Amino acid sequence: MPNSTDPDAELMFRVKRGDLAAFEALVDKYKQPVTNLMARTLGDPTEAEDLAQNVFVQVFRAASRYQPSAKFSTWLFTIARNLCWNELRRRSRHPTVSLEQHPEDHEEFGEKQYEDPRITLPPDLLLRRELENKVRQALAELPENQRLAILLFQEEELAYEDIAKILDCSLSATKSMIHRGRETLKKRLKPYLRSGDWPEPSA
Repeated sequence: MPNSTDPDAELMFRVKRGDLAAFEALVDKYKQPVTNLMARTLGDPTEAEDLAQNVFVQVFRAASRYQPSAKFSTWLFTIARNLCWNELRRRSRHPTVSLEQHPEDHEEFGEKQYEDPRITLPPDLLLRRELENKVRQALAELPENQRLAILLFQEEELAYEDIAKILDCSLSATKSMIHRGRETLKKRLKPYLRSGDWPEPSA
């Protein structure tokens, strides 16, 4: 029986019984969070959209075997984690030049962006965009586990226990991983912030 405290598990049991409307409800709720997580993990929004679709294909295919051993969101993000890591391993075996890292290369594909000289971005917006770029770069340089743990904690606001299940590691190791990753980010981003403070989460 589905966990009465997890409405998503109830939706998944309806999917298991062939309810396509329930599946659409889950996709509507989680498609953007899953896509955002993958985009931040992989650094490639286009690839993230494709992989997010694959996540939900796997969810649908696994519906007949679904058992709520964990919260639905934990199970879903575990599938997303596996696909992300598979893609990262594939890239390590077959490295390619990233258009994300080399925007100037977009010109070859007819995607070169030209700024409108009539538009001047305000200084605070420019600074914010620069900081966002630095954050993305700093995240991309973290080890895979640390990066995913921090994204799950910061972006998806998952509990330590849920992140530990997704990463298949102990609770203490998860807390240590997030702490180390945040300390690394704090050091790398301190020159771009007014303060080096990065509030620690409550345990």
